Amino acid sequence: MPASMIQTDADAVVVGAGPAGALLALLLARQGVRVTLLEKYTDFDRAFRGNTLNPATLRLLDHLGLLDAVRRLPHVSTTHFTAVTPEGEIRFADFAEWANHADSPHGEVVMTPQRCFLPLVLNAAAQHDGFTLVTGADVQGLIEHEGAVQGVRYERGGAMHEVRARLTVACDGRHSRVRTLAGLVVERRPAPIDVLWFHLPKRPQDAATMDEAAGAYFRFGPGTMVALMDAGERWQVGLILAKDALPDLKAQGLDAFRARIAATVPDVADRLDTLRSWDETALLSIETSRLKRWHCPGLLCLGDAAHAMSPVGMVGINLAIQDAEATAALLGPRLVAGMVTDADLAAVQRARQGPIRLAQTVQDLVHRLVMRPALRGPDAYRFPAPVRALLTWSLLRRRATQLIAEGRLW
Repeated sequence: MPASMIQTDADAVVVGAGPAGALLALLLARQGVRVTLLEKYTDFDRAFRGNTLNPATLRLLDHLGLLDAVRRLPHVSTTHFTAVTPEGEIRFADFAEWANHADSPHGEVVMTPQRCFLPLVLNAAAQHDGFTLVTGADVQGLIEHEGAVQGVRYERGGAMHEVRARLTVACDGRHSRVRTLAGLVVERRPAPIDVLWFHLPKRPQDAATMDEAAGAYFRFGPGTMVALMDAGERWQVGLILAKDALPDLKAQGLDAFRARIAATVPDVADRLDTLRSWDETALLSIETSRLKRWHCPGLLCLGDAAHAMSPVGMVGINLAIQDAEATAALLGPRLVAGMVTDADLAAVQRARQGPIRLAQTVQDLVHRLVMRPALRGPDAYRFPAPVRALLTWSLLRRRATQLIAEGRLW
């Protein structure tokens, strides 16, 4: 080790302080694991991150004693998701109805900004002596010995550091640096869509003209699909685009873009002039990809680092948090005992890959059967009669809701 290298030790080092990394660190620290959490950025205030906490996540937060504190954060609670077509509204997910049948106390989805949620989780983790958070930590390499990963090297404030650990966990997103350094193979499944996100202000009259109670709803216009998510004082709006269509959209100009949104969601036409530049938008390039193998000796990938999700169903954050919950349950005792084997890491993948494959299969079906035709036709998309009948069948709606609520169908 170079003389200038600053070295620390931990039982586990987690890279990436998003929802999965933060909750994994908290869950491990609660078991007495010495865990170091590295975050590349120095704050959590980044726009257009997912903000949806589903009933399974609410149950975990309740178990951790954090749910009341989450409800004190700026948030919006919703009991259903709605799609609006020329034929009327379809409530395709109803969490209150599902909770009544599932005997769950959490018949809602809570939408709260990550910039508020993550500090709450990290403050809870900081109550445990074995937890260390390092922000501004840019991972540069892996520490390897005899074919196993034994920690990471990172740059912070112009100095090089290394943290050695029995377990390294990559929670650093769909463009994971740690995954790349480990040479793990990604199976990429291109989606036919991208999403262009932007914000619009809310107005008092929205309560009367828009289904604010839905929290999130979707509208179809001529060759257009728009998602609206209640973000408290403003709407987070997503224009669904055909894959790689953004250059053509920009070539048409902002006025044409505003007109397209107004034609699909007339209720927001009176505030589209607040969108003055393409710089106020952010493109999310969609893919549903996953690692063939989530781990190698000493290293495990979770969340988007293991499986990038489409925004369909808004399940990505919650599936990542379920990864963290399963990992803490399976590996926490092993870390306390002082040994984690490759078989232990494989057990995490076995426990989680089924729900991930199911969710991605359903997302791919929605891409093909709804989104692709919605963007191709000259008229506003209409659900085919059999699909519409199925979506209004309460049993199927409960199953769809359960997939969103808990990441499973049964």
